[in-house]
Amino acid sequence: MTRTHVLTGASSGIGAALARRLAGRGDRLVLVARSAARAAELETDHPGSMTVVADLAAPESIAAAVADADLPAEVDSVVHAAGIVELGAVADLDVGAWTRQLTVNLVAAAELTRVLLPRVRARRGQIVFINSGAGLSTHPQWTAYAASKHGLKALADGLRGEEAPHGVRVSSIYPGRTATPMQEEVHRQEGAAYDPSRFIDVESVVAAVLVALDAAPDAALTDITVRPGPR
Repeated sequence: MTRTHVLTGASSGIGAALARRLAGRGDRLVLVARSAARAAELETDHPGSMTVVADLAAPESIAAAVADADLPAEVDSVVHAAGIVELGAVADLDVGAWTRQLTVNLVAAAELTRVLLPRVRARRGQIVFINSGAGLSTHPQWTAYAASKHGLKALADGLRGEEAPHGVRVSSIYPGRTATPMQEEVHRQEGAAYDPSRFIDVESVVAAVLVALDAAPDAALTDITVRPGPR
C-alpha cells in the first residue's frame, strides 16, 4: 500500500535525503516549500510529488496554505525536518535571533501538526520530529537554538499523550552533528574548518527515521538518539 508523507526541509540535508529514500520506495510525498520557486524545484526533483507553499517563518500562514493545497484526506506521517540555527551567547543574541529560531523550529512545527492532525488521525499515522542533540543538552553559544529544540521535545512529549487515544504515534529523533549544509553553516558561524568526514553521514540519520516510520503499529519508537560512531 502506498503511504503518504508530509515533509518539511526536503530541499537540503536530512530532509532531502529522506525524501529521496521515501520516493525511491514508491511512497507519496507532500513537500512543504517556502516559495513557489522552491516548490517547482522540489516537484522537478521528485516527480509525482505534491507541494504546499508555506513559509515556516510565518506560521500564521500555514493553515491557509494547507487549505489551498488539496491534500489527501488521509496522511500516514508528518515529518518535521526543517530548521535554522543562529549561534551566539545570551549576552549577544538579539530578540530577532531568538524569535526566528523559536518560530521556525518550534511554533511552525506545532502549527503544521495542528492543521494536519485530522488527516493523520484518519490514518492512525505518525508525527516525527527530527530534533537534535541540542534538544537534550545545552552548551555555550547554542542556548537559543537549544531552547527551540528543548521546546520541540516538549511538544512531542505532550502531543504523544494527547494523540494516543486517536492511534497517532509520535517520535523524536535526536541526531548529533551530521554532515549537512546546516553543519557547514554552523562551522562558518563557529569560525572553524568544516570536515564532513568527522560527522554522522546523513543516510545514517535517515535510516533511524525510517525505523521509526516503519515500526509495526503495536510499537512506538518514542525517542531515538543518533551519535557519531568511533573514528
